[in-house]
Amino acid sequence: MAVNISIYPGSSSFFPGKTPFGWFDNDYDFQVDADSVTKWSALRLGYPLVDIELQDIDFYACFEEAVDEFSSQLNQYRTKENMLNLQGSLLTNNLSGKLINNNFSGIINLALDYGTEASTGGRLSYYTGSFSMQGGKQIYDLNDSSIVSLEAGNLSTDSITIRKVYHENPPAIVRYFDPFIGTGMGSQQMMETFGWGNYSPGVSFLMQPMYDDLLRLQAIEFNDKIRKSQYGFKIYGKRIRVFPIPSDLYNQTKIHFEYTLDSERNNPIAKSGVVSDFSNAPFGRLDYCDINAHGRQWIFKYTLALVKEVLGTVRSKYSSIPIPGAEVTLDGSDLKTQAATEKEALITQIKEMLEATSRRALLEAKKDETEFLESSLTRIPLPIYVG
Repeated sequence: MAVNISIYPGSSSFFPGKTPFGWFDNDYDFQVDADSVTKWSALRLGYPLVDIELQDIDFYACFEEAVDEFSSQLNQYRTKENMLNLQGSLLTNNLSGKLINNNFSGIINLALDYGTEASTGGRLSYYTGSFSMQGGKQIYDLNDSSIVSLEAGNLSTDSITIRKVYHENPPAIVRYFDPFIGTGMGSQQMMETFGWGNYSPGVSFLMQPMYDDLLRLQAIEFNDKIRKSQYGFKIYGKRIRVFPIPSDLYNQTKIHFEYTLDSERNNPIAKSGVVSDFSNAPFGRLDYCDINAHGRQWIFKYTLALVKEVLGTVRSKYSSIPIPGAEVTLDGSDLKTQAATEKEALITQIKEMLEATSRRALLEAKKDETEFLESSLTRIPLPIYVG
């Protein structure tokens, strides 16, 4: 059963619910412009001299798509421009129409993994462990649960990476006043011999530069390094060798170390519920009422291109219509070609405009302006001072 569908009558009246998605239906500015852009598009296509084989809802659908395309182009550009700053931020933030500060959060996040490996920070948790030394034993198995204790993880199932071992020489400063080591300030003890100790600390009777203290500290460290067996360690896989060989005096003394769990280091998921990439950057559709005049002009032109595309599809159903004694050739193919060309030009135009207003482009323009200004100022003659 054939149904006669009315074509555009020359006027329309928009109300919410007439667009396919209804994204902007409740926006008053969108409601007003919907009828205006419908009438303008029809007039641009030759109405009322020729019929426009469309209905008002076709115009409204094209208008809605044009606004959404404008919003999408801006959001795609803003996502690309700010992705380094956005990664790791909360998904709950709606960034549409908001200024995004250029900060170092993305660079810092990239540097965290390097900080972990350099033991200068990072995203991994550092845990504390220890093992008990035995007199005369120099090599210890870190998988031996009888002597090793870990703050987190299990020796039988978890692999760990040792980050730092606390097995070092005592600081030289604690032996600075030791009278028995042959270096440092042992001569200070002679103050008591002279009977000056009851008056004031011995250092009150000495005047010496700071570099003298540093040289004495260095002498203590060189003494330990040359004349004694140095404290140290070497790690071979899960085995550690300590220096010097522990004496019975150090039996059951614990050596503490810091470590990380390999399972945490190798886990590629840093955090959930945050911006990860282009797909979930929280840019919503722009509010039509917030789009300025030249943005709306772009939308009107894109709407017209879409209307041409739809009308061209309708007219392409039949390339010609027979009439008595002749036939009428329709321009469906020409309309679709024009629409494709106009859409491509408009997309190119908005992309070029966005690139021209990028941070880099604006900074380069500011740099050029400063250089030109400096060049102009150098041509101004300097005043002659008359005293």
